[in-house]
Amino acid sequence: MKVSFVQMQIEILDIKKNVENAIKLMRKSNADLIVLPELFNTGYNFKSNKEVLEVSEEIPDGYTTSKLKEFSKEKNVTIVFGLAEKTEKGLYNSLAIVSKGNYIGKYRKIHLFYGEKDFFAPGDLGFKLFEVDGVKLGVMICFDWFFPESTRTLSLMGADIICHPANLVMPYCPEAMKTICLQNRVFVITSNRVGDERGLRFIGQSQITGPDGKIIYRASEENEEIFEIDIDTLKARDKNLNLKNNIFRDRKPEFYEILKR
Repeated sequence: MKVSFVQMQIEILDIKKNVENAIKLMRKSNADLIVLPELFNTGYNFKSNKEVLEVSEEIPDGYTTSKLKEFSKEKNVTIVFGLAEKTEKGLYNSLAIVSKGNYIGKYRKIHLFYGEKDFFAPGDLGFKLFEVDGVKLGVMICFDWFFPESTRTLSLMGADIICHPANLVMPYCPEAMKTICLQNRVFVITSNRVGDERGLRFIGQSQITGPDGKIIYRASEENEEIFEIDIDTLKARDKNLNLKNNIFRDRKPEFYEILKR
């Protein structure tokens, strides 16, 4: 499967401009799977609930999902992208997946970071796995990575690739992802943004990391980029570390009871 991320500048509250920019960048790609950043269409550093409410959309009937669904049909591609979701129950920091003109599903961010707690409700859908073209896609959003239970859960569910839309401001994720991928023997595609927004600086460094813990590619800290590469997703299904150790079969869940607390 040929996979890709888009690392982009984002204009706060300008949905049309951001969607058009993302589509312009994606036109340069021939990937089968493209991952866009968290809240790519709205920006991140909101000042008020009113701002968030005005740019939130329903999934899948909102403007952004509809536009990307159309584009996915045109390009015969699968797209994973982050957006603010409006529901009767409240607002969520969510992502959606569209593929070849079809809406596939959504996920709501479980682990909210800092100011997000002022605007969004914690995700209530649980971790999700979606199968596209025989490849199993796990999904998480930004700060979810900080909790090892997130990536372990997705890996145990059978994810070949974990798609990771992000708005990273802390410096830890790119290096930490090497260990996370090695421990779970899974691919991770992290799509981050670049630039400053109302005094908040994003670190860029979008990254594709392999099941061996090696960085396949890391983007710059400042520039818009789109990178694509062919990966062998079957490598993520081989959980053997050596002839005698399988990282999943060697687990001892009976000793992990504290994780249920």
